[in-house]
Amino acid sequence: MDATAIDLFCGAGGLAYGLKSAGLTVAAGVDLDPACKFPLETNTGAVFQELDVTDVAAEHLNTWFGDAPRRVLAGCAPCQPFSTYSQSRKSKDDRWMLLRQFKRLALEVLPDVVTMENVAGLAKQDVWTEFTDALEAAGYHVKAWEVDCTDYGVPQRRKRLVMLASLLGPIELDKPQRVDVSVKQAIGHLESIPAGASAIDDPLHSASVLSPKNLERIAASTAGGTWRDWPVELRAPCHRRPTGKTYPSVYGRMEWSKPAPTITTQCYGFGNGRFGHPEQDRAISLREAALLQSFPKEYAFLKPGELVNFTRLGTLIGNAVPPKLGEAIGASIRRHLEAHAGALPVY
Repeated sequence: MDATAIDLFCGAGGLAYGLKSAGLTVAAGVDLDPACKFPLETNTGAVFQELDVTDVAAEHLNTWFGDAPRRVLAGCAPCQPFSTYSQSRKSKDDRWMLLRQFKRLALEVLPDVVTMENVAGLAKQDVWTEFTDALEAAGYHVKAWEVDCTDYGVPQRRKRLVMLASLLGPIELDKPQRVDVSVKQAIGHLESIPAGASAIDDPLHSASVLSPKNLERIAASTAGGTWRDWPVELRAPCHRRPTGKTYPSVYGRMEWSKPAPTITTQCYGFGNGRFGHPEQDRAISLREAALLQSFPKEYAFLKPGELVNFTRLGTLIGNAVPPKLGEAIGASIRRHLEAHAGALPVY
């Protein structure tokens, strides 16, 4: 089986790395952010195409696919419009249109397999029904699942929507492993560092600076606890008001024995969620965030000598498809293609 994939909205390469780990060749990754180029190309061997997907034509994809006997179109359109964190502005967000661009390219090129990964809430939107109905009308066998990434070896609670569509016949996602990987298993081996410091041999193992007040707060925090455990004088003014008492998960520590909460683009900030280290008085480092996303420790995000930019790297890591989930998707596609070796697409 010789299958070639193209990853639209590739980001730092989490999905592409997973597909490659499953045995697929990733020819190209498309993204607007030039910061994606180094991690994608270095870790996956794919060629980075710095393009807006709206400017990508069928001719581009056909060129990148080359003479591959089996073609896979993959991607994760930016999920913020469909996220529960941004429901109030979703109808005004142009990024809703990116799913339609994905649909356009799939229908113009008709690859053997199409796969999409996104937030679970997308399945409730009309734009999703429009997308899957169009694929079915073109002859694809379409199926989607809501999965918890912990079931696929990701040490993080992260609900996602996975869709697989094939012109060759019905396609299934591999059954989940249902084996939780804990925070301790994922990051417990890393060097201890204080807030605002970095490991000598790994610049990505860097923790953000904490203010004196936040150093007091994290010192008063227990793993799995909340800011409600603090002395009143340490609580933020907003949390002292009745309206602020319903947000207990901010300023929290993770627990060693459980998977991490969902890693976001601001996971390096102690006050942005339950992103406090289980024991050390700091937020998790960028390397720890990447490991909790299931990137391997050797995954390179920085060029040699490049300075750490928390905002940029947090965005790359937090927005990534967890590679372990990508590997499960890739393995499912590989087995499907092997089972249909020699079959012709049915349009």
